[in-house]
Amino acid sequence: MGKSRRTIPEELLLLALDPTTGTTAQPQSLDLGLAGAQLVELALAGRIAPDGDRIAVVLARPTGDPTLDSALELLRRRGSPVRAVHWIGGPRLGLRQTYLAHLERCGMVHAVPGQMCGVLPTTRYQATDTAISREIRARLDSAIRTGVPPDPRTAALAALAHAVGLGKHLYPGNEGRSSRSRLRDLIRHDPMGGLVAHAVMDVQNGVAAQPRRAPARQPATRGAERAAGVPAQPSRRGSMARVGAR
Repeated sequence: MGKSRRTIPEELLLLALDPTTGTTAQPQSLDLGLAGAQLVELALAGRIAPDGDRIAVVLARPTGDPTLDSALELLRRRGSPVRAVHWIGGPRLGLRQTYLAHLERCGMVHAVPGQMCGVLPTTRYQATDTAISREIRARLDSAIRTGVPPDPRTAALAALAHAVGLGKHLYPGNEGRSSRSRLRDLIRHDPMGGLVAHAVMDVQNGVAAQPRRAPARQPATRGAERAAGVPAQPSRRGSMARVGAR
């Protein structure tokens, strides 16, 4: 996968970045959204595909993006399709920071060190090229305004933006109510984006629908999963209860 095109996780993070405060909106749900955005990006690259409410690897060849390839390899190791809600609902260990560091290396944001209460060190992130963020936002605005079905990437981005609660950040107040409603409606234009977005919302709501079939679990290397910042395999009993408690 060449780097001439931004990935959906990168675009979702840029959408969430507040240009005034240098912080990300909806940080907790954004972590879930980034994990979901990885799945959508892998699907668009032809590496995975939806299988009911599960995710199946259809081509294990690396994409060339290290973060995506770590997720792809962990999915491959499972040996059987993984429920999207279980994958997204696993521990998020540094995924947002991984992408912020990546955007900084690519020159799309720069880190601004500071302090909280004059003591605790903090880091804010400012976009170095606001034209990029404006272009991403313009695609969403166009899809909302025109009603024309968007391309799959924009549809998936819209679905994820709605799922993580960015609607109020992008279209605030009463005047943005209709835009938020249309943003939500864009979820239907991309099957994979819709599957992932609903999984993100289910995790946030503590919903664990019964699986459609009993999966054939295979052991995974949990240490590698934690190092990659992607979820370890949850147990079938009580996994979503733990997610809802975080």
